[in-house]
Amino acid sequence: MFFNTLVLALSEIRRNMLRSSLTILGIVIGVAAVITMVTLGNGATRSVQDQIAAMGSNLLMVLPGQRLGPMAGGAPQFKAADVDAIRAQVSGLRAVAPVASKSVTVVRMAKNWTTQTVGTTADYFAISRWPLAAGRVFTPAEERAGKAVCVIGETVRRELFGRQNPEGEQIRIKQFSCEVIGLLAPKGQSAMGSDQDDTIIMPLRTVQRRLTGSQDIRMLQVAVNDGVAIDQVRNNVVDLMRERRKIGANEDDNFTVMDTRQIADTLTGTTRVITALLGAVAGVSLMVGGIGIMNIMLVSVTERTREIGIRLAIGALEHEVLLQFLIEAVVLACLGGVVGILVATVLSIGLAHLMQVPYLFNLGINVLSFVFSAAIGVVFGYFPAKRAAGMDPIQALRHE
Repeated sequence: MFFNTLVLALSEIRRNMLRSSLTILGIVIGVAAVITMVTLGNGATRSVQDQIAAMGSNLLMVLPGQRLGPMAGGAPQFKAADVDAIRAQVSGLRAVAPVASKSVTVVRMAKNWTTQTVGTTADYFAISRWPLAAGRVFTPAEERAGKAVCVIGETVRRELFGRQNPEGEQIRIKQFSCEVIGLLAPKGQSAMGSDQDDTIIMPLRTVQRRLTGSQDIRMLQVAVNDGVAIDQVRNNVVDLMRERRKIGANEDDNFTVMDTRQIADTLTGTTRVITALLGAVAGVSLMVGGIGIMNIMLVSVTERTREIGIRLAIGALEHEVLLQFLIEAVVLACLGGVVGILVATVLSIGLAHLMQVPYLFNLGINVLSFVFSAAIGVVFGYFPAKRAAGMDPIQALRHE
């Protein structure tokens, strides 16, 4: 009996192919949207984790202000003496790199480009694990003298030099010329979506004297030796900075020391929340698709009133009529689910490539979306099916 009912449902769907296709469109869009959003969210999360892992598991970042409030607020910036103190008084460190930054417009011949300059030391390249594609980094003598030399990112090279080799060339930053001594290897987008290659790295003193006009340092990067307990080093850095900033025993820190694990947890937690929200919003379209199925099934019941009356008059049971229309609604929903999964797969692969995040096939969300679409068919198909099964055969046969 179930097989015969399924055949009847499929024949009715084929008989009204255009209407059936439009009916399942809402389910297709809903399933495709949910799967695509979750898949891209998972890919973004993996991308964040990979980028944090590339920084290493033994890196600390010291920032002014509290992480849970305004990033800097009124907290004082760091000074060069803080860098020297950490190097001298905290054991187990591989390197410490101060970071100062300033957004500037750089010019070469008729071309100009607005980018971010980073003032730091040569240790920055080793700490951030950022190799050079060409040239060299600045020397300790160039750092001490604050010479106008720089290492540029791939985006800056493309915008100012095209396909040319920038090594040895001059660019103008504000009112001074700077010699390009190196080219960074391409890195692509950061975990927050910014272009990491859109940067110019210069000696710290050069940036402080010629660009920022102050001795402030925005961030400290601290690399810990392999095998050294990073939590202990972090506690030592916190104690030292509290002492240097004269923070009392009952006062809150006016700085933040984060390790790569905390950064990874924060960023991946954020992407997971955004993914869940996007998936929930996309899930609303599934409900809309279910309403479409209920609407079209009600129309179908009205159109086939005489057919229902004939079936009931010749001995069909109410539950058999109910099952016929319920199966028809479920088949429509399941077809929408299957097509939605196929559409989502194509969209996810294409958008993942476009967004430069890995495509991660998630069997769970695909199965869940299909099951949910089938459940939508049951829920929204039950009322029309119940209405059909409850018809009076005599009144149904009189229906014009």
